[in-house]
Amino acid sequence: MASQGFKHLPDAGMIGVNLVVATFIGFFIGKWLDRLFGTQPYLTITFLILGIISGFIELFRLALKELGKSDD
Repeated sequence: MASQGFKHLPDAGMIGVNLVVATFIGFFIGKWLDRLFGTQPYLTITFLILGIISGFIELFRLALKELGKSDD
């Protein structure tokens, strides 16, 4: 049925949101710490990379959860 495709829509929307939010949080934490310690741009780059990695980890968790649901 057509409605079966729509049941995954909220999760699909969360993928993009999770990636963007995790990246921005990592960037802003790094920027704040760089200003605090005067270490520009090292902490910004480090926390930006950590934010991106965190976003992808959440993406994989969501994908694994969805794969588990489809097996039922």
